[in-house]
Amino acid sequence: MSCPHLTEAGDAEPATTSECPDCVAIGNDDWVHLRSCLTCGHVGCCDSSAYQHATRHFEATGHPVMRSVQPGESWRWCFVDEEIG
Repeated sequence: MSCPHLTEAGDAEPATTSECPDCVAIGNDDWVHLRSCLTCGHVGCCDSSAYQHATRHFEATGHPVMRSVQPGESWRWCFVDEEIG
């Protein structure tokens, strides 16, 4: 991997694997897929979801890398360098 953020990413456990807490807080239940921040474990919905909470988490915190929480998926994404790993 050429992206230092992906190479140096933490491995925080997801806070949940069954829902987007930010969506639940606003009464929304139609997220598409879930992503987890590798810095703090915050879980948010993907960019295909209406509220894009994973991206909003990055914008608010600067935590650079998230991973898929979907069963069978192991990829990670760096928001800073826009690289997958």
